[in-house]
Amino acid sequence: MNRLKNYLLGLVYGFVFAFSSNLYASASITTCEGKFPNPISDYCWSCVFPIKIAGQNVPGLLPGSSTSSQEDNGTTPGAFCTCGSGLDLTLGMTTSFWEPITLVDVVRKPFCLAGLGGIDMGEVIDAPAAGFSGVDTGGLTSAFYQVHWYVNPVMYWLSVVVDHSCLEIAPFDIAYLTELDPLWNDDELTTILNPDVYAFANPLAQAACAVDCVTASTGFPNRITYWCAGCQGSMFPVTGKVKNHKGMVDSTSLLLQKFAHKAHRELLIWSGTRRGSGDAGLCYRYPKYLMDKSDYKYSMLFPVAQDKKNGRCCQPFGRTTALWGAGKAFPYKGEDAVYQIFRKRDCCVGKNITGVAN
Repeated sequence: MNRLKNYLLGLVYGFVFAFSSNLYASASITTCEGKFPNPISDYCWSCVFPIKIAGQNVPGLLPGSSTSSQEDNGTTPGAFCTCGSGLDLTLGMTTSFWEPITLVDVVRKPFCLAGLGGIDMGEVIDAPAAGFSGVDTGGLTSAFYQVHWYVNPVMYWLSVVVDHSCLEIAPFDIAYLTELDPLWNDDELTTILNPDVYAFANPLAQAACAVDCVTASTGFPNRITYWCAGCQGSMFPVTGKVKNHKGMVDSTSLLLQKFAHKAHRELLIWSGTRRGSGDAGLCYRYPKYLMDKSDYKYSMLFPVAQDKKNGRCCQPFGRTTALWGAGKAFPYKGEDAVYQIFRKRDCCVGKNITGVAN
């Protein structure tokens, strides 16, 4: 009798174990969800502002695009400008705005194009998927995501606001997949691009990130502490790993900044802001190996298009997600993110007075 009882109990326990394992396996299957953003309803057009021509604010032309509450880093002094010299001289007025240039999605499943509506390309190559694991007894959790960068100069292909000479002129395109980049999953190999990581691997340098968090949450981040990602932590190592995973919104915001930093190091993104005097930024874009965090703002498009808080629907790099990230992440369809990056653009809009084309 006891043998029969033990046999039946073994069957029950085996069934329960197999059922729970199947549930766990089903729950651990990574989904691929996404949305191709609607340029009218999903984009944060207010983030383009303030638009300044000859130092004066241009009023908002779109519904809800108030300019008075929009943040700016004020890089373009003066009203008039010149570009070129001699027989190639352009005289114009200084113009500045925030140009939407890049669409970025941060996803758990390799080759899941969330920004293109959740297209799953399948296993193109063997690339690491997202992972979440405990790293110490303190309860900290690490995470890993893949990032995709789409060239998305939406103002150019919609032909809005300013002359094309001030805009990034390119078609919509998939420009970068971190699944194809061996540096994105290797902390040691990525030091090829970031040898300065060793200079900031100390408590004093990391303490500066706490100050950067306060600065970014009340305005723009500190340009000098380029190794910090504000309230999201450290910019290094520039990989898809998050050592202190607090949630989807916070981690994907960090990886968005890491990737922008990486793109500057690889000369994939050039700066278009004027710092001080000279033609750089005002007359042409130029490479900037050390990314200036204050040149960027970003807005979430998926899983929830960012709503306005105090008239704003975007924020500078490094700002705490506690101010805008509530309700943006949820199970199954809300675990990946799509963002639009806005870059500060200064330019000289005018006429070639010598009659020679630029």
